[in-house]
Amino acid sequence: MARLFGTDGVRGLANVDITPELALSLSVAAAHVLGDASLAQGRRPKAVVGRDPRASGEFLSAAVVAGLASAGVDVYDAGVLPTPAVAYLTADTHADFGVMLSASHNAMPDNGIKFFAAGGHKLPDEVEDEIAARLDQEWTRPTGANVGRVHQMRDGHTRYISHLLTVLPNRLDGLKVVIDGAHGAASQVSPEVFRLAGATVHEIGTEPDGLNINDGYGSTHLEHLQEAVVARGADLGIAHDGDADRCLAVDADGVEVDGDQIMAILALAMKDRGTLAKDTLVTTVMSNLGLLQAMEREGVSVVQTGVGDRYVLEEMRRSELSLGGEQSGHVIFLDHGTTGDGVLTGLMLAARVADTQRSLAELAGVMTRLPQVLVNVKGVDKSRVETDEELQMAVKAEEAALAGSGRVLLRKSGTEPVVRVMVEAAEQEQAQAVADRLVEVVRARLSLQ
Repeated sequence: MARLFGTDGVRGLANVDITPELALSLSVAAAHVLGDASLAQGRRPKAVVGRDPRASGEFLSAAVVAGLASAGVDVYDAGVLPTPAVAYLTADTHADFGVMLSASHNAMPDNGIKFFAAGGHKLPDEVEDEIAARLDQEWTRPTGANVGRVHQMRDGHTRYISHLLTVLPNRLDGLKVVIDGAHGAASQVSPEVFRLAGATVHEIGTEPDGLNINDGYGSTHLEHLQEAVVARGADLGIAHDGDADRCLAVDADGVEVDGDQIMAILALAMKDRGTLAKDTLVTTVMSNLGLLQAMEREGVSVVQTGVGDRYVLEEMRRSELSLGGEQSGHVIFLDHGTTGDGVLTGLMLAARVADTQRSLAELAGVMTRLPQVLVNVKGVDKSRVETDEELQMAVKAEEAALAGSGRVLLRKSGTEPVVRVMVEAAEQEQAQAVADRLVEVVRARLSLQ
């Protein structure tokens, strides 16, 4: 049986996979698993609920709130806010847990349900599995004064903005910034906090109507932002995804600045301020080799994890590190939050530009991105990637030929019969040639036919 929870909560087509019935049942199960500690101490459990602006979030959040209250949980409904805001408010209000309804960068018809533990932390797999196991179990319903109460958290927006402004190292006076909110959860928050920090702000993608989230705007569609930055003569552009836990950027010439470059800039900024714990950055194995080379040159150690922000966060917490993230722009500042925060990332990036009086392009130049080729090989037995001797010999031969000027990574998909072949090299043609050869070996050795 397939696991209910994926790498980032429960996600699927709203009203087909993610139904109000499932939302209600999941909420009741979560109340019993995550609220037990408070009940054991004679206290009423408390939960913060937020959502992104997609239309299905309206009825799904109603189902979540109803399920929680019916299970005796006092609910604080924060309305439309970024995912990191819900995580922050869960910690700041000392709630037992938080719930976010969002499908992040997915198209509008999708939605998802994500839970945060006390303190705003993502749930371990075993706790998610315990919630799934409690679905549809018989339970004793509270009655009378024991049912949960529902409160509108009208100050959630301002509390989150105050938090962001408090941790910003310097103001943004004199900067001209374009914000692309992806018609998503950051459409109001991000432009407002940038203005309060002193920047002149131009907005695109900040008119959510419930149907247009991620539609041609945001971190997966940078074209409008690139055009707007150049047309407005802005210093930089910031692009969020639907729930604003990610951030990509655009320099004054309209050139994309990806998550690896952002992490390089922020790691050096924190190192200069003495806030980069152990002078170490955490990334996944998918980060460009150019980032590793740049950090080695600048005296910053890099720890690499498996793909997924949860693995980055686990390593950061285990090793007591302060900065980590992914190439996709999912950046975690563990001193200030428990999950990736696209608004905070954008603010910190702009703060570095303002503080140094150097252009974003100049700052991003600290690293040179090596050409990267990624091919998804379908219809293969991914379980034999590590054990097939001929395939591993082919990988070692290609790595030896690259002689430190590139790298090869074979990774099996977590959900499909797919092997991902990633190659980096000094030249695009070289990377493509190596990838093509390895793809043929993967197909020959691991084919399911």
